[in-house]
Amino acid sequence: MYESRSKELDRNLFFLDVACTVVVFLAAFQGRNLMLGETGELNIYSHLFLLPLLITLVILFLNYFGAYRNPCYVTIFAYAWAVFRSMVLAIVVLLTLLFFLEIQYISRTVILLFAILNFTALLTCRILIKAYLHHCLRDDNSQLRVLIIGSGERAREMAQALRQHSEWGIKVLGHLDPDPDKVGTMINDVPVMDTVANISRCLKNNVVDEVIIAIPRSLLEDADHIAQACEEEGIKLRFMADLLKVQMARVSFSQVGDIPLLTMEPVAHDDDKLFVKRLFDLTVTLLAMPLVMPLMALVALAVKLDSPGPAIFVQERVGLRKHLFPMFKFRSMYQDAEARMKEVEHLNEAEGPIFKISNDPRVTRVGRFIRKTSLDELPQLFNVLRGEMSLVGPRPMSIRDVDLFDRGIQRKRFSVKPGVTCIWQISGRSDLPFEKWLALDLEYIENWSLWLDLKILMKTIPAVLWSKGAV
Repeated sequence: MYESRSKELDRNLFFLDVACTVVVFLAAFQGRNLMLGETGELNIYSHLFLLPLLITLVILFLNYFGAYRNPCYVTIFAYAWAVFRSMVLAIVVLLTLLFFLEIQYISRTVILLFAILNFTALLTCRILIKAYLHHCLRDDNSQLRVLIIGSGERAREMAQALRQHSEWGIKVLGHLDPDPDKVGTMINDVPVMDTVANISRCLKNNVVDEVIIAIPRSLLEDADHIAQACEEEGIKLRFMADLLKVQMARVSFSQVGDIPLLTMEPVAHDDDKLFVKRLFDLTVTLLAMPLVMPLMALVALAVKLDSPGPAIFVQERVGLRKHLFPMFKFRSMYQDAEARMKEVEHLNEAEGPIFKISNDPRVTRVGRFIRKTSLDELPQLFNVLRGEMSLVGPRPMSIRDVDLFDRGIQRKRFSVKPGVTCIWQISGRSDLPFEKWLALDLEYIENWSLWLDLKILMKTIPAVLWSKGAV
């Protein structure tokens, strides 16, 4: 379970090791020059060719000695021993190569400083990751939320296996059972919440990350209904045997202890590509910050001078798998806008479960301008940095709008992270009817690629400059 999160942790640790090795090498070189002063100063370019070799040796030996093993099962002492042996062997191999190649101008002081500092840095990374993992295990919101279909012996075994073999912590929210008489009973201190027939209602009203079927097909008359409900809500479906004959975007096998699971995902997420997408989001956002921050300061000042109240408006929005998160925007309305919602609700000009008024009386003068130019969306870059949003993805919707969804398939948009911009932004924005907006969101989910993100970002700039479809 949580295979993607464990892979992401491994990748992050790998990149941390590479980054630490580069930074520490440069620090060791600078430290040697500071110790010896100007008389013994070395040229950095004479040593840079060592970096690729050092990175390769360090990563190779770290992997060989088990420094990338899961932090759940490795002690800090074991990590320290693995990192120590890796550094010693890397330096021994390097010095041996320098000796046989008769390269004399490489500073042995730089190599010694590098070995000491890099050992400390690599071990510190692993200590911090273990601390992060322990924090996640204690944090209820970081645990995987699982709903189990069934309440018999197989379901009990499944729940026990989940608790024993989960690396990140699993919270079994409850069980569903075909038998209405079992509703309300407790299975290992976890309630049977409802019947299988009411799974759509249960998934809609609860934050669920995964559903696991743990009853035989002979006792499961509406298996297709379960698969359909999970597909509509964008939730992973797993089961303990080959039970269903339904089409899903991706089907894969995994294992919890000795129990095999077949996973069916409504959206074919490639973990490596999602990691690249996250890396892309962070890189672009961080590079843009020096240019954006002065502009954000000016907008914040204008908002404060125009009307009383905070410059930033924070509202809970529905994100990935319906988890709520605080979305940041520059305040474009008067402070009492939320309280006045019922007064203007009858003026809604949009179709479906969204609310739009072209001349909303609650909007301030500055608010009208920053909405038209989309400057009010700039603080969402902090949501991107926090990992709650992506640069490109379906727009995050309010709880009110989501509650008005009239079809389950509309909630499939919650199978991906919401974004600052998406296809709707370059296709008319507020001029689009809700059905078209939804169709574009689903089109993006089904056809996502990094190249598509790049095209949307490039087309968003002129769409915003031209204020196409903005209100």
